[in-house]
Amino acid sequence: MSAPATPPDSETEAIAARYARRDAGDRYSILRPDVWLALQARQRALLRLFDRLGWHDLSQRRLVEVGCGHGANLLELLRFGFAPEHLVGLELLPDRAAHARHHLPAALDVRVGDASGAAIAPASQDAVYAATVFSSILDDAFQVRLAGAMWRWVKPGGGVLWYDFTVDNPRNRDVRGVPRARIAALFPEGRVGMRRLTLAPPLGRAAARVHPALYTALDRLPPLRTHLLAWVGKPMHDHA
Repeated sequence: MSAPATPPDSETEAIAARYARRDAGDRYSILRPDVWLALQARQRALLRLFDRLGWHDLSQRRLVEVGCGHGANLLELLRFGFAPEHLVGLELLPDRAAHARHHLPAALDVRVGDASGAAIAPASQDAVYAATVFSSILDDAFQVRLAGAMWRWVKPGGGVLWYDFTVDNPRNRDVRGVPRARIAALFPEGRVGMRRLTLAPPLGRAAARVHPALYTALDRLPPLRTHLLAWVGKPMHDHA
């Protein structure tokens, strides 16, 4: 069943409240084997994607990240070779944006506020990146609004870069999975390519406690992966 539509301001306030309720402790610490194993798998998949796109000089590519959080993904992109002056981070929560600004180069523009209203020029970006963002947006109409803004920012030949989980978490009502069909519906004009990634986190945590090799073995089984890495390409003839 679709979530009822709410005014944009109400949904942004609700998203902020959901994040405020989260206390993950060290669950996402890079020092945890399950975290760095999942991170390395995603990094390899991203680099393979850029190679397939023919993006061999990332310093010339422009990218906006929606929901940049503390800036970890942007730091990753800098290590890949993106230039800081060609990256923009959009973040709803001021404390997270402040953390990102502290750790990122001054030339990298970090902005606070509702991303769907951000002043990004139409057709100006090679990629717009959203990682575990839409799973925290429970209002369908707000999802559509944000996806529409992201699509406008993408230049023809570019695309939306997506990473998020597909299954609901029964222990957390503040999130919901975003299945393949929903991604396609949010970007109906796009050419969608997807691959399944990331061993189901509860299983990954348990496996890594036994041995990292067990995590790696289980991660080879696609049905046990809960996230999608997607590239939604904008056709070259699209001038929206």
